[in-house]
Amino acid sequence: MITLESARHHLIEHGLLGNQAGSFGSPDELMLISAGPASYLSEFSLLCGPTTTRVIVRQPSRDDLPSAGKHSPLSGETRIEEGIQFRFQREIWNGKAWEEDRSISDFSLAGGLRELCHAGEVSFPSSSTNETPFKNPFWAGALSYDLLQMTQPIRLQNLPEKDDLLCVLWEVNRCIVHLKNEDRLVVMSTDSEWKVKSERCLEDEPVHSFSPELTYGKKPVSNCTDEEHEKIVKTVQESIVDGQLYQLNYGRSWEGEITTEPWHVFSHSVASNPAPYSGFLHMEDEGFALVSASPESLLSTEGGVITTAPIKGTAPRGASEAEELLLREDMISDQKERAEHRMLVDLMRNDVGQIAHPNQVWVERFDVEAYAEVQHLVSRIKGRLKENIDLFDAIENVFPGGSITGCPRTVVCAAIDELEQKPRSFWTGSMGWFNPLTGDSSWNILIRTAELHKKGNVWNSRVTAGGGITIASNPKSEVAEAKWKANALLRSCGWLEEVVQANPVKSLGIHPLPLESEKKTHEVSATINTESFKKNAVLLVDNLDSFTYNIAHDVCGLGHHVNVISGRRETQYTAQQLLDELQPSHVILGPGPGWPSDSRLTMEFAQLSLSGDAPPLLGICLGHQAIGVSSGLSLVPSPIGPVHGTPVKCLHKGEALFEGLDDVSMTRYNSLTHLTADVSGESNLIVDATDDTKSLVLGFRAKGRPVFGVQFHPESVGSQFGGHILSKFLEY
Repeated sequence: MITLESARHHLIEHGLLGNQAGSFGSPDELMLISAGPASYLSEFSLLCGPTTTRVIVRQPSRDDLPSAGKHSPLSGETRIEEGIQFRFQREIWNGKAWEEDRSISDFSLAGGLRELCHAGEVSFPSSSTNETPFKNPFWAGALSYDLLQMTQPIRLQNLPEKDDLLCVLWEVNRCIVHLKNEDRLVVMSTDSEWKVKSERCLEDEPVHSFSPELTYGKKPVSNCTDEEHEKIVKTVQESIVDGQLYQLNYGRSWEGEITTEPWHVFSHSVASNPAPYSGFLHMEDEGFALVSASPESLLSTEGGVITTAPIKGTAPRGASEAEELLLREDMISDQKERAEHRMLVDLMRNDVGQIAHPNQVWVERFDVEAYAEVQHLVSRIKGRLKENIDLFDAIENVFPGGSITGCPRTVVCAAIDELEQKPRSFWTGSMGWFNPLTGDSSWNILIRTAELHKKGNVWNSRVTAGGGITIASNPKSEVAEAKWKANALLRSCGWLEEVVQANPVKSLGIHPLPLESEKKTHEVSATINTESFKKNAVLLVDNLDSFTYNIAHDVCGLGHHVNVISGRRETQYTAQQLLDELQPSHVILGPGPGWPSDSRLTMEFAQLSLSGDAPPLLGICLGHQAIGVSSGLSLVPSPIGPVHGTPVKCLHKGEALFEGLDDVSMTRYNSLTHLTADVSGESNLIVDATDDTKSLVLGFRAKGRPVFGVQFHPESVGSQFGGHILSKFLEY
């Protein structure tokens, strides 16, 4: 059977692809390869044919978009800025070059793409589309990580250069699909001439053998030494101790010349490091290429359901099955790896929750996935999209992926910019396809990716790899993890010694694990409102956290409408005005980074509630701390250290919100705390719960008033009795 890589070779030889494509279209190339064995991750691969339409987004000039002034998000100086316009340009291939057809400017990534990436008007012949996901022309390409300038409310200190490429998408009306389960190629095209010629070309052609030989080049230069990398890990941990963030994904890069063509780098990568979301992109006129062996899906949409499969938690492969099993079990039981993964699952549930029907977000499966160099913890999260949400909204709401930023999302994106001191470009962006007509799409996260640029006749490559830094991270282990992840592509670029390359390619594997908890996802009539608000609903104050919508969905699941109000963006409303206008049944002060004083609205609500001038109120983490500070308690860094993403034992009296509960563990995300020793008999607060040392306050209530605070996250997947806590509160 001819392979898709072999098909590319024969199409080029016959003038149906690449520079010899002639009147069929441009020489640009895009291939999406689902390498490895067929599985639910890996069903088909795609080779795009010559195309005549593309959409480009480039970085504006410094005059149009100045860089942010110097500041330190790691120290709590995150600046919220919105309303940045970018230019979207549609280009047409005139037979020799690309020329501009139409351009627009838009503040929204979704709006710009929706305006220029139209659904195909002519369907593919029906005989070739029965088994494929493509019934008509679609779009495919790549998005740079730096498009976060449109999806996150921040401005970067380290901007891409003027006219740097941020996005390229092609309209695909000629393609070849490899159906993996049938091991069969299907040619699809609205151009009957190209279709007929391609089918004839592939009928009896022998399989072209791909065994690219490595050409060794000069060693690359890393952007930091191991010692500097370790120091960065410690810097992030200092910020975590100060309560500014929970987890940050730092990227370290290796750059240098390579002595081979991008296609040969990709061929070696696919052969030595097969992954289900691999891709190859080449823009002839830009001297630009991407080679990706990504194991991670950012999102897919099909039939009104969005799916994301975040990866977090890493261990090396073993030299033997026994060693590999031991390494896998160590990862599964490792508190740091599980906390890191739990944090990401909570974050991605939140992202999906912003565009999903209330209470219609769930974790479908939890696995260990094994690849050539490493094995990972992977969860599969689904949500049922709201009727007014399309695939463009889905891309905008989950981009860039949480696994390669950290959380809280907006804060860590700003902190990454401060730490890495240069644009990420396409690393940790996304490559994939989407169909505006059907609403279907699939996007990877561009990890395990080399970005290549041609200068004269020489290709330069940059390989970047990183890991999630938490309070439990070991600096030396973080350095080693980045190198594990980079090894396969460093090898494909010809940058590693032969002794390293002698390792045999290990087979991919999927090892299912039990779900940590299963949330109830029954349909509800309650709504989550962010613009047009309802009276007498639960008012939820969002403090720039990455878990706010998980709280909103849980409250809706208990039958209550929710109004979400920002506590960090500039607003003309005071807490009293919101109480007067919306007349909420309850108020929930949400969690978030930083200190309570960073949220004026949260402090106002806490003070009003303690004076008896607010409805029943629950503070979660930052909200809990605001109540404590308003009551005169000191807020200090936890003397036993931060806890993020870990369920901890919660000692309680069985009263108030804890009534009816026995022993419980709740997931904590906090660095700052109130101490039980500070709550004297004269305090207006009653301590309901502590940690197992009895020194940290995990729950309190006001004397004689329905005002409660919890220093844990009841909405987390790791808080099995969190629903009970929220339900008890809503009974007041």
